Amino acid sequence: MTGEEIQFFFYDLCQFLLNGIAQGSIYALIALGYTMVYGIIKLINFAHGEFYMIGAFIGYYICRYLISVDMDPALALLIGLPLAMIGSGTIAVIVEKLVYRPIRGHGRITPLITALGASLFFQYLGQGTVGAEPKAFPSLISSDGIGFFDDNIFISYVQILIMALTLLIMTFLWWLVTHTKIGKAMRATSYNRNAAELMGIDTDKVISFTFFLGASLAGATGVLVGMYYNTVEPMMGLIPGLKAFIAAVLGGIGIIPGAALGGLVLGIAENLVVGFWISTYRDAVAFAILILILLIKPAGLLGKNVKEKV
Repeated sequence: MTGEEIQFFFYDLCQFLLNGIAQGSIYALIALGYTMVYGIIKLINFAHGEFYMIGAFIGYYICRYLISVDMDPALALLIGLPLAMIGSGTIAVIVEKLVYRPIRGHGRITPLITALGASLFFQYLGQGTVGAEPKAFPSLISSDGIGFFDDNIFISYVQILIMALTLLIMTFLWWLVTHTKIGKAMRATSYNRNAAELMGIDTDKVISFTFFLGASLAGATGVLVGMYYNTVEPMMGLIPGLKAFIAAVLGGIGIIPGAALGGLVLGIAENLVVGFWISTYRDAVAFAILILILLIKPAGLLGKNVKEKV
């Protein structure tokens, strides 16, 4: 390999690593919702990807309206993003109260099947109300970016925003869980719900708050992805939701840092496959990683194997 070929290989490697970190940040933000809900009530909420889709559509309609009345796109984003988070979080709380709470304590299979049903419900409800065709997300941030090494390596402003927001949200979550009263209540509920109730913690409120928090992060991710790919559609939560679930399992489901680590590993692995192998294998690689992890380390990269007493 010549020196020039090595140089361009280095450029490609850095570019796909950057793309992978941006993609992995998206997976991490969605996986956080999976892992927090599982950590609290041991529920794999397969409807979580639909909260991501709902947040994307709320952001889409709000931003489109604000831009139609000549508001600055950046200001529209500042208004649309938090409203999308509140909207998707509120819907998640309603779903938890109406759908999941009545079947809490009915084992793990019943809630799992219910979650799949809720996911399908929102997918087809979305197609029936807003239409199945993709919609072009408003352009809120310049598609430009920053180039390095004579623009052989490029990072867009949207990618920078995704990475910065992910870092900010991770820091906020760490502070929330470790330094606040609600965070202590979340940890207590995850360790032992009955004991937490005996200590005076309203676990129903803690669980609702966890659903709200996880879904609001998914809603924010939906808006960011809408900006990143310039499109939203009712089925957009299916594959990213599954990938985020894989990321949560990869890092150790129920462990917040594990969700971030799993998302980044998955995002980087997918982009390296796209860059140096065959792009159509990216989904196959993601599911292969899931199978390998379940075989080799079922508790995930940061999880610990716990023996269950019979």
